[in-house]
Amino acid sequence: MSMTLALEDYIDITFSEHKLHAYLHFVKYDESFGCTFEQLESFVRSHEVRFGVLTKVLQEIASNPVAFKQGATMIAEGKPSVSGEDGYIRMLIKSGEQEQRPLEHEDGTVDLKQVKNLDNILKGQRIAQRIPARPGIAGIDVTGEPLKSKDGKEARFKIGKNVVVDQDGNFMYATIDGLIARTDREKINVFPVYEVNGDVDYRTGNIDFVGTIVIRGNVLTGFTVKASGDIRVYGGVEGALIEALGSVEVTGGIIAGNKGLVKAGHNVKCSFIQEANVSAFNDVLVTQSILHSHIRAGKQVACNGTKGLIVGGIIQAGERVSARTIGNTMSTATVLEVGVQPDLRNELTQLRSNLRTSIDGLEKTEKALRLLDQLASTGQLTGEKLGLRIKLNSTKKQVVQEQTEIRDRIFEIEKMLEDTTTARVDVFNVIYGGSKIVIGRNTRFVKDASKRVTFRLSEGDIVMNAYQ
Repeated sequence: MSMTLALEDYIDITFSEHKLHAYLHFVKYDESFGCTFEQLESFVRSHEVRFGVLTKVLQEIASNPVAFKQGATMIAEGKPSVSGEDGYIRMLIKSGEQEQRPLEHEDGTVDLKQVKNLDNILKGQRIAQRIPARPGIAGIDVTGEPLKSKDGKEARFKIGKNVVVDQDGNFMYATIDGLIARTDREKINVFPVYEVNGDVDYRTGNIDFVGTIVIRGNVLTGFTVKASGDIRVYGGVEGALIEALGSVEVTGGIIAGNKGLVKAGHNVKCSFIQEANVSAFNDVLVTQSILHSHIRAGKQVACNGTKGLIVGGIIQAGERVSARTIGNTMSTATVLEVGVQPDLRNELTQLRSNLRTSIDGLEKTEKALRLLDQLASTGQLTGEKLGLRIKLNSTKKQVVQEQTEIRDRIFEIEKMLEDTTTARVDVFNVIYGGSKIVIGRNTRFVKDASKRVTFRLSEGDIVMNAYQ
């Protein structure tokens, strides 16, 4: 009986998932077992193990087999594949998101004279750079076969108004002088700026501007300010209607007396909100407090400053509500809803209908093109029809590109709507009785005060855990 056959009786080789590791284990063991390193090595190779063999381990097994008779011993290690890094867009210019704050005195008042000049951008200036994705690096399993790797995902510029991208798609430039503003779904725009050097009142009247609006004073009750870029108010906002396709930033607070509405296509940032209606496509970010207000955010409502207090009203967010303190000792009814995304549901319906219309349109275009192609093949394409054919081909290209974007967005929304696992309420300090937590279709009433907790959905129930 040859030794290899005898080895077959004593030991066996198994592989881990994807054959990244090979293990040797004894199927039986008795004192008579013995083998040389060379015999062991050729046994291992006869079992397809060809890469990353741990020679030292094989030498140890051959010289002292009894030490290895229990359990499995790793005798070869492959090289795992490395996923590529995703590409991203790097901003080369500060956008309004990092706007410097005015000087705040110890008593909480704000010196508006200290507000710096705006970060205006000039026509032709570079705004952003596309950093390409990196390819993955393939690995090798212990049998010497390559292990596939995943390449990084390329980033795409989200192109808004008054910006262009160079031919290679690497840089974005401004086509006018103005301020950078991000609007729905992170589109980058440059908008002209309209400045008001005081309050919005009877002297200025209502404002509706196709760019970004900067107000160096307050916006009084009953007035309307609308912008297709950002709206920045360096004073406070009363019961006014403020509507921006970009972000709304209010240095002072919003005290609305349950009148008016502040609505942003991106984020709303301010120091405090009282008796107001506020709605943002992405985030509502507040430093001090939210009192008796109705707040809606597609992603998150965060009230995480030194005070970080939410009391009364209804706070609704697609993904997360976070605050230092929620409710008060008087058990004021405070409702926190997460996982509610009515805006996304509406957008999904709209996108599906747009896609159907687009597909119908594309069919008509393709039919017309087929006819023109037939004419071309028989040499009957006259000047006018030639022009039409060029135009239809360019339309077709554009529609196909649009459809890809619509499908990507539908997929993105469906994923967001399915994923209620991320929906959560985080309390950094204390939540009081009288608070009500709603996640998706589930409700939980908070009866007693609890410190540093997180509420999330687990197996159909809202559970409360210690905040990590």
